Amino acid sequence: MEQALIQAKIAKENDEVPVGAVVVQDNIIVGKGFNQNIYCNSVSAHAEIIAINDASNYLKNYRLINCEIYVTLEPCHMCAKAIVDARLKHLYFSTPDPKTGAIISVDSFLSRSFLNHKVEYEYGFLDKDSSLLLKQFFQAKR
Repeated sequence: MEQALIQAKIAKENDEVPVGAVVVQDNIIVGKGFNQNIYCNSVSAHAEIIAINDASNYLKNYRLINCEIYVTLEPCHMCAKAIVDARLKHLYFSTPDPKTGAIISVDSFLSRSFLNHKVEYEYGFLDKDSSLLLKQFFQAKR
């Protein structure tokens, strides 16, 4: 999670919402990303999507079998679906997102019976660090 937090800090330095993600296979980072919505002019340029794409390119496979993803903020629905479609086995996230978090906050998306892949999840890792980074970012914007 510390590496995901580093990615979130890079996002903040680039005036993007400070969210970072890393994909890990066998304790090795195979993909990383940070929010780049403004830079890419894209609603889909979330940290999770970028990290998944980076890992897929590295592993030469869009299915990230036996991989885990670490994210500093609870994923939205778009990212949760990408995590499922990439066949990630485990999601770890730092802090809940009460506005758009699709895992525990506004939905329990990963528990849906229609999904063709089951992703386990845990949260609360470096929660205070991730929350503080987000709070500082948005306070500076106001």
